[in-house]
Order: sequence, then C-alpha cells, then structure tokens
Amino acid sequence: MIIKTPSRLHMTLIDLNGSYGRADGGIGLTINKPNFTLRCDYSESGISIDFNEKITDEEIRKEAFKKISMSAEKVISKYNFDEGFHFTVEEAYPPHSGLGSGTQMSLATAKLICEFNEKKVDSIQLGSILGRGGSSGIGMGAFDYGGFVVDGGHDLKDKGGSVLPSSVNPAKPPQLIGRYDFPEDWEIVVAISDADTTVTGMKEDDIFEKYCPVPKNDVEKLSHIIFMNLIPFLLEKNIESVGDSINIIQKLGFKNIEVSRQSQNVRDLMDNMRQFGAYGVGMSSFGPAIYGLIDKHNQDVFKATQDYLGDDGIVFKTKAQNHGFEIEK
Repeated sequence: MIIKTPSRLHMTLIDLNGSYGRADGGIGLTINKPNFTLRCDYSESGISIDFNEKITDEEIRKEAFKKISMSAEKVISKYNFDEGFHFTVEEAYPPHSGLGSGTQMSLATAKLICEFNEKKVDSIQLGSILGRGGSSGIGMGAFDYGGFVVDGGHDLKDKGGSVLPSSVNPAKPPQLIGRYDFPEDWEIVVAISDADTTVTGMKEDDIFEKYCPVPKNDVEKLSHIIFMNLIPFLLEKNIESVGDSINIIQKLGFKNIEVSRQSQNVRDLMDNMRQFGAYGVGMSSFGPAIYGLIDKHNQDVFKATQDYLGDDGIVFKTKAQNHGFEIEK
C-alpha cells in the first residue's frame, strides 16, 4: 500500500491575542509538490524503515525515521493493532523548511496503518492521537481535503487561557471552518534560501512568550483582510487582489513577527520577488520558504527569482492541489 501526500503553505495564524475568547485559527494552501510518498507492507513483527536510494539527505532520513517510528508506535498503541509493518520512504522533502513535512509524515504513517486494519479515521482524530494540530489545523486540512483551507482555532479555555503554542499548552486539533478550490491555472513560485534561519523547538516557544499576545487591532484588521478581501477575491479569481491581501498579511499580527525574525536575506528575497512582479509574496509558517503568485502574464518572475537566489537555495514552480492524500492499495 502506498500513500502520497501534498505539502502546504501556512499563510498565517489569525488570532494570537485571545481577547474574544478564542485563539489561533489559520489559513493555508495545499500545493501539489513537493510530496511525501510512503510505502507500507506487512512484516512479521515490529516497525522497520528504509529509504529509496535516491533519498540521500541525512537530515531528511533522520527526521523521517523519527516521525514514522513515533507515529506508528502511537497509533498501534491507541488501537491495539498487533501487526508488524515495514515502511519504505519513496519520496520526501526537507524538514523545517516551512512546508509542513512533519505533519504529512506523521499522518501518512498513521493513515496507512489504519487502512491496513480497515479502521476509518480522519486526520482530526489522528492528529489528537499523534499530538499534532495543537496550534494549527492547516496541515490536517491539506492532508484530508486539499485546496485553500481555514481552521477556526481553539476555545481559549482549552488552552489554559493562554495563546502560547501547543508545546506549552496542548490542545486538540481545531475544526476546519472553510475549504475552497484554488484556481489551478494560477502558479506558485516557491523559493527556499539555504540560510539556516529556521525556528523550531525552544526558540519557537521563546518567540511566542516574548511577543504574544499580539495587538488586538492587528487581529481585527487581519480577520477583515482574510474574510472580506482574500477569500472573496479568491472566489472571484482576482489574482491581483488576492496578492495584495497576501502582501498586507505579512505586516500584521503574528505573521509580522515571523517575518521580522527571519534573516535580512530572506526579507530581501521577499522584496525582490515583489519587484520582479509576483502578485503577492508571503512566508510560509516561520520560513524560510517564500511563495509568490503568478499566472500567464508574469512568468518571468520564476527566472528572475532563480537568477537572484543563484546557488544559495532552490526555486521551483508548483500549483494548488484541490484534493488531499492519494492512496494506492
């Protein structure tokens, strides 16, 4: 059995103020590459993992091994499954790049094991078992449904009255409150700098503690931009106005903090992609992945971004994926 998952752009968390009694919430876009592809076969006992010979990056191998092992142990323990499983990672992409690899690896592993045992479980349930989605449900929405997804965050009471991340205040995965098809004739240029400026672990917790709660008026403006500008313009297929909304989002609330914590070269990359003509440029999660919208009228953005970044990173084009994981039995 083989499962192939998409990746995602986490565009922003919505409310890290909490004055209205809820926290978190988020918007994100499912993209059709890069992918995580995992093969699963029965084995006599236990969990074993190997990799396609094309996957040579040691960081990818180490992170995939950890995520697959932990996720398998949790779901087997939860449902008292007793079969052994052998996993082969056929396709993977770098962790901590802002594209959500950790959630996709974890959910893919758990989903395969449940499918083998004819157990029907959606990603919200799996996320609770795996400890994913305590702050954002975008990765789970991308896994299950694809498209442009919106999650409604958490009751502040479920987070102990705090807007701090799930590593500090665990919470159940949030429910999706919206899911929309994204125009498949629009393209996304993704640029990932080689700079080691990722934010994980205690460093991430420290940032939440230092900068949260964010200003209430930022949250109010951000909510308006998302629900009265970005989403309606998306449904109207107005790429220029969607892009304008993405640009505004980078300067509001917690996204503004995420961008400000990145290195100058990443921020310069964002500015240059705008100057090259991308309709809107944003940073996914804490970065370093940067994305910009293009269509048939500004295809030269891709080449200009490649030339600008040179050998100091990677640049690729992708499109939205309006469906979730694919499984082959």
